[in-house]
Amino acid sequence: MERTKPEETAPSDVEPQARSDGAATSTGRAAPAPAVRAMNTFSEADLEKQRGVRRMKLTATGLLLFVAVVYVLAKWAHSSGAGPWAGYVAAAAEAGMVGALADWFAVTALFRHPLGLPIPHTAIIPTKKDQLGVSLGEFVGENFLSEDVVRQRLRAVGIGSRLGAWLAEPEHADRVTAELSAALRGALTVLRDSDVQAVVGEAITRRADAQEIAPGIGKMLDKVVADGGHRRVVDLVVARAHDWLVLHDEQVMDAVQGGAPGWTPRFVDKKVGERVYKELLRFVTEMRDMPSHPARGALDRFLTDFASDLQSDTDTRARVERLKGEVLGRGEVQDLIASAWTAVRSMIVSAAEDERSELRLRVRASLLSLGARMADDPKVQAKVDGWVEGAAVYVVTTYRREITSLITDTVAGWDAEHTTRKIEAHIGRDLQFIRINGTVVGSLAGLLIYTVSRALGA
Repeated sequence: MERTKPEETAPSDVEPQARSDGAATSTGRAAPAPAVRAMNTFSEADLEKQRGVRRMKLTATGLLLFVAVVYVLAKWAHSSGAGPWAGYVAAAAEAGMVGALADWFAVTALFRHPLGLPIPHTAIIPTKKDQLGVSLGEFVGENFLSEDVVRQRLRAVGIGSRLGAWLAEPEHADRVTAELSAALRGALTVLRDSDVQAVVGEAITRRADAQEIAPGIGKMLDKVVADGGHRRVVDLVVARAHDWLVLHDEQVMDAVQGGAPGWTPRFVDKKVGERVYKELLRFVTEMRDMPSHPARGALDRFLTDFASDLQSDTDTRARVERLKGEVLGRGEVQDLIASAWTAVRSMIVSAAEDERSELRLRVRASLLSLGARMADDPKVQAKVDGWVEGAAVYVVTTYRREITSLITDTVAGWDAEHTTRKIEAHIGRDLQFIRINGTVVGSLAGLLIYTVSRALGA
């Protein structure tokens, strides 16, 4: 017969409480992890369940004592000649005692050694706790973290349609937009300008060094000349040159006279300067007013030949590459990259902070549109569900061992005695019904067997 234990106290009366911050306890040992502390402590609800288990134990033990008393009285009555009925009652009571004792042994063997005797294969939970944790981890890994199970459960949830319906609500789109804006501002604030500028500058330089630009420039120039796109530039240049010559005639003539030899008479220098100016002005005027001017044709041929050289001439292409390297290596260019990033960052941060900015309005409209499509379009739903399923399957298949080891390691960290007491507090009340059922079923089985035996013997 099982002996009842005195009421157990809360863990604070038995052992020092572990600190929640993970520091060492008063015993000098490191405090257990939160999951271990939760398993190694008893809450008020646990204590109430433990008291319920004790009440059920008393009920089951009382029923065992009752059938034992009935057995003794029935045997006494049968030996006193009370009649055949006493044999039936004694048989039922005897079988009820056997069933009660057998089930008491089975239930007790789960949590401790019956009567304190070290019988093999008893006290299963405290002695096999770690093995049970390994088995539980393997069971979860095989039956809950398999690809088929994950896909089936996520497909049944319908994440795409639910997420779409949620995003289609304006207040939800506003919330997501605000969160994205805050995240963007935070990311741009954390990033150091010098680091970003160095990365961007290096990326641009590496990209430019890796790709030859001369052939591309040549193709573009060839197309521009073929389409006549350069003519507007020529028109603008010659028009501005004409206007400048008209306004600066004296400067031009002085420049010509200043370049004349010292032995020439001054009036000759003046005549030459005036002649050069007039011829230059006439040339620019004719070039401005005559689309078919020979100089324009010569310029077209030059640009065409230059475009061809950019694509095919090795020497020209090498010169362009050297010029590109010199330009990229100049400090002014790097400063331009730095100032460009600063301007872009400032613009993005300002737009993210302003609720009515074009950036946030477009993000909000895009979220609403995406939510509506996800809620109504089966193709979009299937695509989103596929992405979510693929991500979840990758996580569970890649980190299955880590997930199951979390279960195994957590169970291994539980104190065996506390674990046994806590499990018994949660399921012990139902297990005591097994003892009661064993007593009742055993009595009925014994009565049936005795009845059959008497009938056959008769």
